[in-house]
Amino acid sequence: MVLCRPPRDRTRRDPRNRVGPCKYVHRHNRKLARRLKEARLPSNAPSIEEVTCEAARGLEKSVVRSLASCQWVRSKQNVIIVGATGTGKTFLGTALAQIACRLGMRALCTRGPRLLHELSIAHGDGSYTALLQKIAKADVLVIDDFLIAPLKDQERRDLLEVLEDRYDRSSTVITTQVPTKTWHEALSDPTIADAICDRVIHNAHVITLRGGSMRKRKATAVET
Repeated sequence: MVLCRPPRDRTRRDPRNRVGPCKYVHRHNRKLARRLKEARLPSNAPSIEEVTCEAARGLEKSVVRSLASCQWVRSKQNVIIVGATGTGKTFLGTALAQIACRLGMRALCTRGPRLLHELSIAHGDGSYTALLQKIAKADVLVIDDFLIAPLKDQERRDLLEVLEDRYDRSSTVITTQVPTKTWHEALSDPTIADAICDRVIHNAHVITLRGGSMRKRKATAVET
């Protein structure tokens, strides 16, 4: 008795059937490149996989793994990264923005002084409301070097406007050398300080990085 074999599936060998997946990959990569550009992330931006996880640094693998899932973004939570110069605050903050973009989310990275400068200019040219709306659309806003210098009264108010728009709607990542317990003092104005701290700290994952400069460690590793 001769059994009839089912016809061989040649779809995998037919080059024409590869067009669909290739187009999908191309479209995906194009969209990702656009999100990275809109986020102000360079093409060589660090990825979450490159973050050095060490208990001595105050950065456990489980914490990074949890952050990499971006569930905190879906839950409209914040991340505050505190540490001295060179401990990797900016590296981690940028990596969080990059993984958010890879997962289809919109991000925006800026330094605190630059953000406040752009808002100041927007006051003068009439684009203030439009700029606030643009910032509010980002699923993840990374503010690097937060409170690196004393804020003027208008800067405090502008910062509050940005954070008010994002409260319970989207996520903010803040990197700073100033511990959260001294933010109130650093912000000077008690009323605005209360409002800013309430909108950022109470639902934030706070990471305190310890140890020496990661830049010096990498430089030493290259030399050796």
